[in-house]
Amino acid sequence: MVEFGKKLKERQIEEWRGYYINYKLMKKNVKQYANQIEAGALERRHVLKDFSRMLDNQIEKIVLFMLEQQGLLASRIAQLNEQQEAILEQPDISKISELREAYREVGKDLLKLLLFVEMNAIGLRKILKKFDKRFGYKFTDYYVKTRANHPYSQLQQVFKHVGLGAVVGAISRNLADLQDRQGSYLSIYDQPALPLQEPVVDSLQSAVDRLTHSTNFLEFLGQHALIMHDELPSVVEEHIDNQRYHFMSLILNLANTFLYMVNTYIIVPTADDYSTSLGAAPTVCGIVIGAMAVAQIFSSVYFSAWSNKSYFRPLVFSSIVLLIGNAMYALAYDSKSLTLLLLGRVFCGLGSARAVNRRYISDCVPLKIRMQASAGFVSASALGMACGPAFAGLLQTNFRIFDITFNQVTLPGWVMTIAWACYLVLLSISFIEPACEIEVDDAPEKSSAAKNDKLEKGLAQPLLMSTEHEQDDDGDQECDASEEAPEESRRPANSLGAAYRLLTPSVKVQLLIYFMLKYAMEILLSESSVISSYYFGWTTSEVSIFLASLGLTVLPINIVVGSYISNMFEDRQILLASEIVVFLGILFSFQFIVPYSVPQYVCSGLIMFVAAEVLEGVNLSLLSRVMSSRLSRGTYNGGLLSTEAGTFARVVADATITIGGYFGESNLLNLTLIPSLVICIGSIVATCCTYNSLY
Repeated sequence: MVEFGKKLKERQIEEWRGYYINYKLMKKNVKQYANQIEAGALERRHVLKDFSRMLDNQIEKIVLFMLEQQGLLASRIAQLNEQQEAILEQPDISKISELREAYREVGKDLLKLLLFVEMNAIGLRKILKKFDKRFGYKFTDYYVKTRANHPYSQLQQVFKHVGLGAVVGAISRNLADLQDRQGSYLSIYDQPALPLQEPVVDSLQSAVDRLTHSTNFLEFLGQHALIMHDELPSVVEEHIDNQRYHFMSLILNLANTFLYMVNTYIIVPTADDYSTSLGAAPTVCGIVIGAMAVAQIFSSVYFSAWSNKSYFRPLVFSSIVLLIGNAMYALAYDSKSLTLLLLGRVFCGLGSARAVNRRYISDCVPLKIRMQASAGFVSASALGMACGPAFAGLLQTNFRIFDITFNQVTLPGWVMTIAWACYLVLLSISFIEPACEIEVDDAPEKSSAAKNDKLEKGLAQPLLMSTEHEQDDDGDQECDASEEAPEESRRPANSLGAAYRLLTPSVKVQLLIYFMLKYAMEILLSESSVISSYYFGWTTSEVSIFLASLGLTVLPINIVVGSYISNMFEDRQILLASEIVVFLGILFSFQFIVPYSVPQYVCSGLIMFVAAEVLEGVNLSLLSRVMSSRLSRGTYNGGLLSTEAGTFARVVADATITIGGYFGESNLLNLTLIPSLVICIGSIVATCCTYNSLY
């Protein structure tokens, strides 16, 4: 991996070299500030003032050059437009072809300008995070708050690339007008969905999307998966991805995700009945449901480690363990054994291969379709979550074969046993193990080509090493005599402790939010059968319909948020608003009124669940931005951390339900909602404290 300072030099356009952010100088000054403060030669307030002025100067230099280049591009387009008017009066195929090529050249120059802006935006984020870590300030909060919202903001010019979108639009429109549309007189504005087969336009749009983090429906869905991508992938990396990609293997990977989510939620409507049939209290359903989550905490780690070497073998092992676990779950009824029931659920949790599912998409799917694959991962999860309870509602029968009982509590286990057996057969026949990645030597003389092929993630990354180590997360050494960082500073985290030490306050807050939303959702879903049966006398079918209806809201809500709301508001604004709505949903769920009504329960649950789903997408989107690049690979990666946080939340929630059951079913609802309310308030306060760093 190339450290950012050296990478910036390598990626600079020679004739524009003097207009890039002087990252090396600013890094050197940060070190000098620290030494001077330590020696008592400089006050902290002078450091803040001097560093702010230096940043302002750097941003002004970048913005003025960007505006100058923007003007030059606009002038070239205006000249080409005049030529186009003349040519259209007297059409000439050869001149039209030359004109289209001229527009493409302007597009290529615009692409260079977009990459120029992106590299500078990354540099600004890195130096701000470096300063915060070195001095323990919230300088980023102050600087962004005072600059970004100012009417004469130059910072917005860098991060929002004001005006460049108009140039992209002008090039796209004129190329579309010159393209043969088989006699159509419609423009791109009349048919915005009409594909324009222009590689330069595709490259421009990709650069714009990368720079703005704009979210369409697919991207918003993809953020739920927390599958981190390189900012500027190389041609070599894309070629490697194409070699490792196999469509049927991807489908089987997504099928594993779908079946596992069905497996998780198919027992929820009948877990309380199963518990009582074995002589336990209905609220023991919390332990039955949560046993799977407890095992998943451990399985996520070994599956993540296993995926460093193989994808096929972990998926086979997962399928076998889940097959055995579901058979044990189903046989517990005739064995009259609560222990066998719990062991069956533990086995199901030990077969959780979600870490492998994420890793396969991240490592083996080409970048051009990786967002669609990520969205497919989330869609498969949402569909499985809805189908699980729906299937349970359909399995309302009772018969025996060879002294084995098949009824509403055992059939979910038998159905999933058959499903995993069929999946295992398909997996063995159709899945192709991707070729292993070749490790590249980090030595400078042997890895220059490899270094040129990679650009490490840099948006809002924190400083990873302490000042005494004099290194940071982007691999740059504070000592300017060497641009090469030690190998250890570039390696992925090798333990949960090491991964935790890479977490900045912003990342910790996002993980807290993720814990909160998973906790609240698990409370709602897992105790639904007990609560609805106690207050409303709902049958298993009615509970199944309620849970399936909640699951079916996921995709429509994400369409609305991903296609519309996310384009009108910043992610951090949606984040805070969603947290507040979750808080209101939890608050309205309390039993304040006697008798507790179905409309109150359904409406409050729907509000809380929908808001939590919106919150999850935005939360993971922000988490992928502020998380260290060292957590994008290896066993202990960002996906694993988020999975562990969410799984631990489910374990705590299910334990809360079981403990609350000891105080009686009449008190269960309010007792389980109190922790949800407290954690939600804490997450809102934490979000407000780090709001300006979520940029």
